[in-house]
Parts: sequence; structure tokens; C-alpha cells
Amino acid sequence: MARGRLRIYLGAAPGVGKTVAMLGEAHRRFGRGTDVVVGLCEPHGRAYTTQQMEGLEIVPLREIEYRGASFTELDLDAVLARAPQVALVDELAHTNVPGSRNAKRWEDIDELLDAGIDVISTLNIQHLESLNDVVESITGVKQRETVPDDVARAADQIELVDMTPEALRRRMAHGNIYAADKVDAALSNYFRPGNLSALREIALLWLADRVDEALDRYRHDQGISQPWPTRERIVVALNGHPEGETLLRRAAQIASRGAGSELLATYVARSDGLLGADPASVAAQRKLTDELGGTFHTVSGDDVAEAILDFARGVNATQIVLGVSRRGRLESVFSPGVGETVVAGSGDIDVHLVTHDYAGKVPGKGPGKGSGKGRRTGYARRIGFGTGASISLQRLVVGWLMATLGLALLTWLLVVTRESHYLALDMLALLALTVACALVGGLWPAVFCALMSSLALNFFFTAPLHTLTISDPQNVAVVAVFVLVAVAVAYVVHLSAQRTAQAVAAERESRILAQLAHSLLGATDQLPALLQQACSTFGMRAGAIVRRESVHEPWEVLASTSPFDVDQVRDASVRAPVDDLTELVLIGSVIEANEGRLVSAFASHASAILARDELVRQAQAASSLAKDNRTRTALLAGVSHDLRTPLASIKAAVSSLRQDDITWSADDEAELLESIEESADRLNAMVGNLLDMSRLQTGTVAAHLQDLHLLDVIKPAISTLGEQASRVRTWFPDDLPLFRADAGLLDRVLANVLENALRHSPGRQEVVVNGSVIGHRLQIRVVDRGMGVPDAAKEQMFAPFRRIGDTERGDGVGLGLAVARGLTEAMDGMLSAEDTPGGGLTIVIDLPLTETRQ
Repeated sequence: MARGRLRIYLGAAPGVGKTVAMLGEAHRRFGRGTDVVVGLCEPHGRAYTTQQMEGLEIVPLREIEYRGASFTELDLDAVLARAPQVALVDELAHTNVPGSRNAKRWEDIDELLDAGIDVISTLNIQHLESLNDVVESITGVKQRETVPDDVARAADQIELVDMTPEALRRRMAHGNIYAADKVDAALSNYFRPGNLSALREIALLWLADRVDEALDRYRHDQGISQPWPTRERIVVALNGHPEGETLLRRAAQIASRGAGSELLATYVARSDGLLGADPASVAAQRKLTDELGGTFHTVSGDDVAEAILDFARGVNATQIVLGVSRRGRLESVFSPGVGETVVAGSGDIDVHLVTHDYAGKVPGKGPGKGSGKGRRTGYARRIGFGTGASISLQRLVVGWLMATLGLALLTWLLVVTRESHYLALDMLALLALTVACALVGGLWPAVFCALMSSLALNFFFTAPLHTLTISDPQNVAVVAVFVLVAVAVAYVVHLSAQRTAQAVAAERESRILAQLAHSLLGATDQLPALLQQACSTFGMRAGAIVRRESVHEPWEVLASTSPFDVDQVRDASVRAPVDDLTELVLIGSVIEANEGRLVSAFASHASAILARDELVRQAQAASSLAKDNRTRTALLAGVSHDLRTPLASIKAAVSSLRQDDITWSADDEAELLESIEESADRLNAMVGNLLDMSRLQTGTVAAHLQDLHLLDVIKPAISTLGEQASRVRTWFPDDLPLFRADAGLLDRVLANVLENALRHSPGRQEVVVNGSVIGHRLQIRVVDRGMGVPDAAKEQMFAPFRRIGDTERGDGVGLGLAVARGLTEAMDGMLSAEDTPGGGLTIVIDLPLTETRQ
């Protein structure tokens, strides 16, 4: 029996219409004569969903008793016995009630598929196991019901049911998803616009990856190796040399011409792990790739061209971007370059050969003026310090002496002792000398020695002697084989010595850089630690990081080892630029020229440390200035706005009492005196709060944070509103956790926010205050149903003396909120505004939970 097919309707959030889409598909198949049943459908009390189930056969659910309560689940046995062609089973990630045959609903579906029944199901993106942590970090809600990604990937069809966040929130506000008493809480928490946008993007990206996987699987199953141009994928072949930046930018221009194009940079590293390009250059090109919106990939292979082509075919690339070759015409005659090989083997993939400023120079020699007439390919090896690639003059001289004088001496010894040995021993002795020349002087002295040795064999040891004529044809073959073997052995020995030197250099450099990174990670003062490491690596007496603004000013020592004198800078054996004004200085012996790359690595580390320290200082300064500015803003707003009302009341009452032409009764005088007293008390409390903020600005007083419950602060704040308190309605869970705040400051914040909300709610409409936990934060939301505020003005209304619109409501919505924001941020909180669904404005007060909760 063939296994059934699984179709999944995927959604970014509840309410987008997955179940309705599933039922719509069932009606279409039923209309075509397919045997369809509803195994389980969850309408969640939604009338429209329930209506869509009409006309479809519904298999009765199974009732399960668990802990004294009755639950309904999918009756798997009944569906199997019914054996329809298609079964509808809602909510793939659902956890079954204990006592069911399977723990998860997707396991029930798997049994239906094994029985040959096609299944249509639904799934929200947040229930995928691999995305559970990501969704929790965005929404603050951990999903307890998850489904393995492999189950979803194994589906034969996945269809995304998409809906914009705005449309989904409107559907929620209209009561089409949850009951009316849950709408405000849902809109304020999980169904916020930012959450829905992020979930929607995650769903789209996940599904796009699944489409690519399906396409790659189909091409593999069908044996299709040619790329399919489903979208433009541009592969940039990098060699780690400076021209890579030109290639990346050119490829980015090509990618920008088509919507949905992808930029993939690939660097081919040698499979033996030895040094290739400068690591700093590769890292810079990796960073540039990220900035251009591409992805960087490192592949391994000794055949660079084949590695590039394999990578391009593997990612279904449509174009390859290469730099023009650095090889000369003579080299191209003997072997094709990387570009020529890639073009020859590219097939349907377009190849762009891009000229660059370095085309006429060997790597490391700087830009040239040609456009492809360089002497070496851009993928030529670069050997690090101490490799022996640039053989010292002393070794080179010794090698040539061995190839000339050594060969003459050995030939003389063999001629003198000719009677005691045969031609085979002569050949082995000369071959040994050739190998020795390769070890000491490199390839060319060894090749010269091999050629001269063949002539010596012919002249002194092959009959007829002392002529270049060979009478025995077999000896001709012997001499020819000797030349080939000698040259081949010399080349292999030379290459082996070169690779050994490279391996030693690579190991030393990687070990030093690893030690440097490890030591810096644990160091509290990283510049001195870096200098100590540099001095130890290069055997220096002292080191320093120095800076000066111009050549006319003295050096400033930023960090140094002990002892170090600033006058030693001009006599330093090593001076490497850290930035335009700063240098790394090492005092001691002169280092080898090929160790410069490692010195540059130390200088790069120093530059990164200095840049990070400067950013930290700037962030601290900016944070301090911003906090002072917020406090000053709150102080000015409070003085100008909140003190005016009690002062006006006091002045009016006192002026009335001092009028000689009016005789006040005892009750009138008592009322005026009571007004003076109440206003004075209010004024005194305000002045006290403002003085505390002034001390906060100078750093002499800090906010007294303590563990609070929302009930501890919300009731006192509402009680200060007088007659308006009856218009405030509160809603929050009973198990709301404790949070950290200053009770006095928070009381002031709530009073200002509630006052603004009430003033801008028309008529006698209520203002709702609710609280909820989002991640490790508590959010207090004050919701009004007023005119609302345009998005462009939401930040402006927190500035003092800012009027939003021309209304009759006095100061507008912005004056009191300036004080509220300053006080909230003084408590490590945040104050923001967002639209109320259906009209109005919601002020959000965000505060941290207690540490035990976090």
C-alpha cells in the first residue's frame, strides 16, 4: 500500500485562516468526488469556521477521562476503520491527553499516512522545534507544544496562509479570533505589530528554504547538474588578494539589477591547511561581503578552478565573477589559468572576467597598470615568514657550489676509483648529490646539477670514454632515465622542503595568534597584554603603543611594557601603523622581512582594542549626557507645568481673603484656607520630587528601587485623580510577578499618564490600565479611546511644551509626559506610545522584573 500524502497549511500566528483554508480545500476535493472526512477540526468558537464544516462528514471524537475531567481527542481507530481517501486533522503540533495511543497528534497523522490515507493539517510557525527559542526571544512566550522540523519537512505540500499584521490585528479587534474579554490583552502582548511582522518574516524565510530544498532534491533525483535559473545567484571567486574588493563590488552591482538575486562569495583554501592569502585580507573581504548583503563561503581544494565550479553548481549559480589572470603569455602556453579553466567548464553558467588595478603585479607588490599581463596567477601561493621560499643568499651560494665544485670533486673521485665500482654506483652517487643540492640551494641548482651529472656520466663513465658519443643504445636510455629521475627527485625534494617550511610557518603563526586571542580574552587591560605577547613572540626588549597628532608634536604613550622611554621610538626596530595617528613600536633586534604579516596582525589587534575602548567611552559619555538631558527636561517640564496650578490656586485664595470690599463668612474663609493648605501640600510634594530629580542629575541621589506589586502603586495613583478615578478600570492577572521600581517616582509617572489619558478621552469614556509580562519585563499599559496621535508625532509629544494638534484641551498630550518619561528612564525603564486598536492612544510603561523572576 502506498503511503498517504501530507499537506500542511502553515501560518505565522493564530487567526490567519489556516483552518478555514483547510476546510476550503476539503470542499473543493469533495466537489470533485473525493472521499473526504473531518477527523478533527478546532473551530475555537468561531462561527465562520464552524459554518465552513457544514456539508462535510465528521468522524465523532473520542472522549477521554483525565483527572476527573472529560476531554475530546481524535478517534484514530474510527478514522482508520472509515478509511477515507482524505482526512482533515487540525493542529499538527497538538499534545494529546494522557491515555491516548500516541503522545502527539503528528504521530496519529503518521499512522494515517502509513495506512495510505492523505491528510490535510495546519501548523503555526512558532510550533517548529528549531524556531521555538527564536520565537520566545521575540514574543516572550515559550511554546510548550512543538513538532520536529523533520515532520514538517517531510510534508508533500506546504502552503503558507499569509496575512499582514495590520489585517490580523483588525480581525482580532473585531472579535473574529478571541472572545471580547481577551482582545485587549492579546493585542497588547502577543499580537503586537512588531511581533507579527517578525513571525511573518520567519515563516516566509522558512518556507523559502523549504522550496530551495525541494528544488535541489528534485534536481538531484533527476540527475540534473546544470543550474536552473530560478533566481540569479552570483558567485564571486576570491583569492584573498586586494582585487577581491573590486570583484565583490562589481558582483553586487550585477546582483542589484534583479529582484531576489543572491551574492555568494567563495574563497578556496588549500586542502593541506597551509598558508594561502593574508588572513587579514580574507577577513576584510568577509566583512565587505556582509556589508553588501551577500554570504561568505570557504571551500577546500587544491584545484582552484574545479573547486569554484563545484561550488557554483552546488548552489545552482547562474553567474560567476572572476578577476583577470595575473599570468603571463608564456605561462599560459604551458598551463591554462584559473579563469580559462572556469570558462571552459562553466557550461550554462555565465562567467564575468573583471579587470582590476592589480592585474599587472604579483600578489603583494601593489597595483599595476595592466589588465591581465601579470606574471603569475592571482591564486599563486604566498609563503609566510621563515618558509625558505626566498632562499637566503648563503644557502643559494652553497647550493651552486655543490652543483659545480661539488660535482667536479665527486666526478674526480669516481674516476679515480673507477676500477672498484660499476655504472650503477656512479649514477646513485651523482643522484645523491642532486638531492643534496635541492635540499640546500633549491630547485635550480639541483636541475643544473642533474644536467651536468648526465654529461659527466656520458663523458667519463659511458663507452666510448671521454666523448659525448654513446655506443651502447642501452646506455643512452640509462642516461636519459637518469636525467628525468634526477630532475623529478630534485623537484619533489624541493617541493617537500617548501611545504615543510610552509607547514612550520603556518603552525607557528596560528599558534601565536591563538595564544594572542586567548591571552586577550582573559586580560582586563588588553593593550599591555598584547605588547607583552608581541615582545615575547619577536624577542624584543620593550614595546609600546604611541600616538601623536602631527610630526611636530611629541609622542604620547598609550600603553607600554616596562621599561620604555619615549625617546626610543625613533630608534625602534619595528614600527607598524595601528591607525593614521597611532603606531606599534617594538625595541630590540631586527626581525626578518617575511615576519611583517605577523607584526601587522598584532597592529590590527591593537587597532581593534583602541576602537572598542573608544566606542565604550563614547557610549558611556552619551549615556550620561542623555540621562542628564532627560532629567533636566523632566525638571523644567515639572516646574513650568505642574507647579503653575497649585501656585495659581494659592494666589487666588489669598487675593480673595485680602479683599476689603467683601465680607467673607466663616465657611467661605474656611474653604479658602483649605484650598490654600491643599495646594501648598501638593506644591510641597512636587518640589520634593523635583529636588530629588535634581539630585539624580548631579549623581548625589539614586532612584530607590525596590520590589513592588502593581497593586501597591496603581491604587494610590488612581486615588489622587479625585472624581476622575471612577473612569479608570484596571485589568491584570492575579499571578502578576513583582517588579523593580521606585514607588514615589512611579506614582508620579502613573499620575501624569492617567491625567493625560483622561483629559483626551471624550465624554465619560473609561481609561483601561492593564499589566502583563513580556520576557523579563513588566509592561503597564494605559489605554484611552481618544483622537489618537499620528505616528510622526508620537516622539514629539514627549518633549516639554509640545502641543499635538490645535485643541481646546489646554496643554495637549505632551507636557506631563515629559516628566513621566524622564522619571521612568531614571528607574531603568522605558516609556513609549502606540495606537490603540479601534482608535485612541496607548502609553506603555516598561519596567524590569525582580532578579528572582529573571
